[in-house]
Amino acid sequence: MRALQAVMRAVTWLNDRLGSWVSYLVFFMFVFLLLEVFFRYMLRSPTVWTVELTQMLFGAYAVLAGGYLMAHNGHVSVDILYMRFPPRVKAAVDIFTSILFFLFLGVLLWFGSQLAWESLERLETSQSAWNPPLYPVKLMIPLGAGLLLLQGIVKLLNDIFILLNIGQVLPQDSDDAPGENQL
Repeated sequence: MRALQAVMRAVTWLNDRLGSWVSYLVFFMFVFLLLEVFFRYMLRSPTVWTVELTQMLFGAYAVLAGGYLMAHNGHVSVDILYMRFPPRVKAAVDIFTSILFFLFLGVLLWFGSQLAWESLERLETSQSAWNPPLYPVKLMIPLGAGLLLLQGIVKLLNDIFILLNIGQVLPQDSDDAPGENQL
């Protein structure tokens, strides 16, 4: 049981650290878009790369942040009734709805992996004037889906522990490194 808990904490720690690092991409996107506005309107010389690079960074940001969001309960949810449920009922509802989550992630992982593999095989580029490679960004899709899947498994196990009255392994919003939390 302790080994499982350690793995669960390690997955959450990994998603937490990666999500924290990925959050800094917002600043780069902001700077690149400001540069584009400056070059376009002040110097009357638009760039060919800033908007496309910003879109690529945003794509990586969006798919890599999923595990972080799940670890911190940041995904959008409608919880008008849910927030009034006791913890064990919430856990039961989460276990039931996790079926849809895992189906969605299975499809995303399957098709995202195919898309990334085909892009890597062809060394796909954007076909724009700048023509950057697209495969690094497309490889982020299965990576992000895999990390979200791992965090989803952690959440499912945590909900099972709560439902069985074993206790929860991870707090609802954990910033701790693996091994620092106790049951």
